[in-house]
Amino acid sequence: MSEQKIRKQDLKKVDDTLYEIPKGTRNFMRVPARLYADDALLEAALADLSVEQLVNTTALPGVVSHTLAMPDIHQGYGFPIGGVAATALPDGVISPGGIGYDINCGVRLLASNIHSEEFLRHRETVVDALARSVPTGVGRGGDVKVDRNEMDVVLREGARWAVKHGFGSQEDLSVTEEGGGFTTADPDAVSPKAKERGNDQLGTLGSGNHFLEVQEVAEIYDEEVARALGLFLGQITVLIHSGSRGLGHQVCTDYVQRFQKSLRTYGIELPDRELVCTPFNSPEGKEYWGAMQAAANFAWCNRQLLAHRVRAVFTETLKGKVKDAGLRQIYDVAHNIAKIEEYTIDGRKMKLCIHRKGATRAFPAGSPDLPPIYRSIGQPVLIPGSMGTESYVLIGQKGSIDATFGTTCHGAGRSLSRAAAKRGSRAEDVVRDLAKQGILVKGASMAGIVEEMPDAYKDVSRVVNIVHKAGIARKVARLRPLGVIKG
Repeated sequence: MSEQKIRKQDLKKVDDTLYEIPKGTRNFMRVPARLYADDALLEAALADLSVEQLVNTTALPGVVSHTLAMPDIHQGYGFPIGGVAATALPDGVISPGGIGYDINCGVRLLASNIHSEEFLRHRETVVDALARSVPTGVGRGGDVKVDRNEMDVVLREGARWAVKHGFGSQEDLSVTEEGGGFTTADPDAVSPKAKERGNDQLGTLGSGNHFLEVQEVAEIYDEEVARALGLFLGQITVLIHSGSRGLGHQVCTDYVQRFQKSLRTYGIELPDRELVCTPFNSPEGKEYWGAMQAAANFAWCNRQLLAHRVRAVFTETLKGKVKDAGLRQIYDVAHNIAKIEEYTIDGRKMKLCIHRKGATRAFPAGSPDLPPIYRSIGQPVLIPGSMGTESYVLIGQKGSIDATFGTTCHGAGRSLSRAAAKRGSRAEDVVRDLAKQGILVKGASMAGIVEEMPDAYKDVSRVVNIVHKAGIARKVARLRPLGVIKG
C-alpha cells in the first residue's frame, strides 16, 4: 500500500457524480483515478482502503485513460470491489485481483406471469420449497455431479452444457451474457484441485452474499423499456445471485500464487503485491485467461441449473393454483470478469482487456454484443440490493462507453465487515424485523443471515441514483423483496 492514505482534499470534484484523483498524486500513477459518488458515499469509501486500492490500480503496466470505481466501492483484494481498469493489448497486463476470487459472480433475473396479489396467498409454500430444493451454504454440494471428463465439457460449454442436458432452453442462452459461455475457455488451464472443488457444486447457491430472492415489481420508471423487457407493475420476479463457487476461488488462488513468482521475470513493480499481474500475451497470462473463462463458464452453468430448480419449484407448488407461472429469463450478467473489448482512446481504436470487479457491463442501444432482442433498447442491467432492500433493473446508456468502458455498478456495496455486522446484531432480530416488513427469510445459517443484514450495506437507491444521474445506466424498475433464500 502507499505510505499515506488518500484524503478528501486529494480528490478533485468533476461534477455532482464524479471525483478524480489526478495523475501525479502518487509517483507511480500512469493515469488518473476516477470515482463515482456523492459526498456521503465518498466519505464511506474513504473510511476503508478502497480509494487507496483504486489509486494503486493506476500503476498497472499498459493501463490506459483512467481507472475508475463505482459508487458501491469497498475494500477488496488488490482492486477495490467496484473497480474497473483497462489495459492495452497485447502487452498490457491481466490481474486476477481485478476480477476477483468469485469469478463470474453474477445475477440472473426471471420474470413470471403472476401478480403479487395472487402469489402472496402461496408465498410461504413456495419459499419453503425453494429453501428445501436449492442447496445453500459453505461447501454444500448438489445432486448434479460430473466426472473429470464431463467437468471439462462443462468448463468448455458453460450454460450450453446445462441446456443440452434439459436444464433450460435456447431462449435462456440468447439472453445470457456471452450466450452463456466463452467459446475460448481452456479446461486444461484449470488445476485438478479447482476441478475437484467444483465437482459437486453445480446447481448450488453457495454462501456469503449469494441469494435467491422472490420479488415484486414495485415501481416502474420507464414504461416503454419495461414493456420491451416484459415487466409490469405488481409482477413476481426471481433474482438469482451466485458464481463459480470453490472452482473459481481455486483458479484465482492458483494464479495469484503463480503470478507472484513471475513479477520479477517481467520486471513488474507494484505499490501493492495484491495487484499481482502478468503480461496478457505471456504464457502465464494466456493460461490464466483460458482458466478464468472456464471458471466463468462454470458459473453460467451453475446459474442455469439454479434457474431450472426455481422453475421446477414454481411449477410444482403452484400447479392448479395459478394459470401459468411463466418465469421467462430477462437477462444474466457477470459482475467479476475480464473481457477483450474495443474502445477509442485519444482518437485511436484499441483492443483492451477490461477488468470488471464488482461491476457490470452497461452497453447502450445499438451495441453489436447485445442480444438481438435488446439491441434497440440497450443492455438490461441488474442491480441487487441486500435482503431487506429493493433491487433495480436499469438499461445501459451511451454515456457509459466514453466514461466507464461500458460499465456500471453491481450492487449496494458493503458498509460493515461481516465481523462488525455479527458484533452489532442478532440474527433473530434481523429475521423478525424483516418479517415486519413483509419479507420472509430462509438461510443456511443464522450467522449467515446476520452477516448479510440490510444495515451492513450502503443505500442501494443512493448508489443507483448516482449512475442514473451520470448517464451511465437509466432506471427502469424497482423490485421489492418478498421472500429470500440466503447462502
